[in-house]
Amino acid sequence: MYDISTRRRALALVDQGRSLNSVSKQTGISRAALRSWQIHLEPRPRMSAHRAPCVRCRPTPGLPEAVEAYAYLLGLYLGDGCVSPHRQGSQHLRIACADAWPGLIEACRDAMRAVQPYGSVCLVRKQGCVAVTSYGRHWTCLFPQHGPGKKHDRRIVLEDWQQGIVDAHPWEFIRGLIHSDGARIVNWASCLVGGERKRYEYPRYFFSNVSDDIVRLFTDTLDRLGVAWRSRRRKNGVQDVSVARREAVALMDTHIGPKY
Repeated sequence: MYDISTRRRALALVDQGRSLNSVSKQTGISRAALRSWQIHLEPRPRMSAHRAPCVRCRPTPGLPEAVEAYAYLLGLYLGDGCVSPHRQGSQHLRIACADAWPGLIEACRDAMRAVQPYGSVCLVRKQGCVAVTSYGRHWTCLFPQHGPGKKHDRRIVLEDWQQGIVDAHPWEFIRGLIHSDGARIVNWASCLVGGERKRYEYPRYFFSNVSDDIVRLFTDTLDRLGVAWRSRRRKNGVQDVSVARREAVALMDTHIGPKY
């Protein structure tokens, strides 16, 4: 069983353009193992992690560990996450993160580890993205919004304990939603000044989602934070929420910032 640092060093050699055969000869690691690590970088959790206690299944349910990390993970889940059944009654939480934002991948993995410290996290590489994945028996307890089909085809309502966490850590919740289905962009425009056309740029934040319920969770939280916003619906049903006022963008920059 190879540790994570050994796996990463071996994959770094492969990323340099070397063949699996040459890396295998240098490191003594089989080509089959190298191919497997290209898909699953980290080892899957042991079954003992699946038997870890659940704070929501107690006679008196409690809150998840690291509630601040949970608020961020909840935002990521509502945007780009799903909970699916796995073998022997377990489930896996998967959140898709674009390759373009390695910092987001790390932040998502750190949040999963903080919320469910008994398990480990796998990075499942796909074309253009990484599925940050964690296995366990109680992800459906922590994310009761799970269900069959797409999120916009069913009601998405936070339970009271989830709303309490969002109220306590609203910026982390907003950051998760922006990191999943939002962005900070820079627009530009031009105007005539003294007969000369000049270009000026201004930043703004966007959040886009098809689910009215998820959009409402986003905008309700912005309202509580005093962030001004506007929205419009496209013909395909996607609703865009824009934060463009200078003072609102400055507030978002203080707590959110661009993806990285």
